[in-house]
Amino acid sequence: MVNKIWLGLIVIGFAFAAIKGDINLVTQAAFEGAATGVTVCFGLISVLVFWMGMMRMAEDAGLVKAISKLLGPIVTYLFPDVPKNHPAMGYILSNMSANLLGLGNAATPMGIKAMQELQELNPDKETASAAMCTLLALNTASITLIPTTLIAIRLNFGSANAAEIVGSTLLATAIATAAAIAADRWYRNRTFRRTPNPPAPAAPLTLKR
Repeated sequence: MVNKIWLGLIVIGFAFAAIKGDINLVTQAAFEGAATGVTVCFGLISVLVFWMGMMRMAEDAGLVKAISKLLGPIVTYLFPDVPKNHPAMGYILSNMSANLLGLGNAATPMGIKAMQELQELNPDKETASAAMCTLLALNTASITLIPTTLIAIRLNFGSANAAEIVGSTLLATAIATAAAIAADRWYRNRTFRRTPNPPAPAAPLTLKR
């Protein structure tokens, strides 16, 4: 679907440029976009490397483990259908800890591994399980304490106070996460209510003599 959307945007761009009579506008926009992308990427490298190093130091110092322990009861509540000692729990905790620190790039591999482990527990391989939907919702609206990527982008474009968004980002992500959890609980409860009760086992037959 994403490929079709991008193809449609490209075709629409060429069509409007042709209607305007200047097809070179598409080429110019493509080169300008590529140049801007490269500039932004180089500007992000230094900041992301710094925060990735800080993340590694925090991991070695036990901060990530401490955050994981704090999140343990919450994760157990959010994922009641995942066994506590299952590898998926470890990946979920690592994913959420990295997201809290605003390290989306570090959280992505852990999220992928968590999804793979949850798929192993999924009885219907063609349909996402409730736990998989919960993890996706939490990653989409993940609460962030330090928005490192956004701070890096603002620094790259010359912001005078790049870190001033920390408070508003924390508030916005907290509201989004609360809404995601509420929606997830509502859908889970509705699904469980709709699930029919299994039929009672038939009484064993007895032969009369």
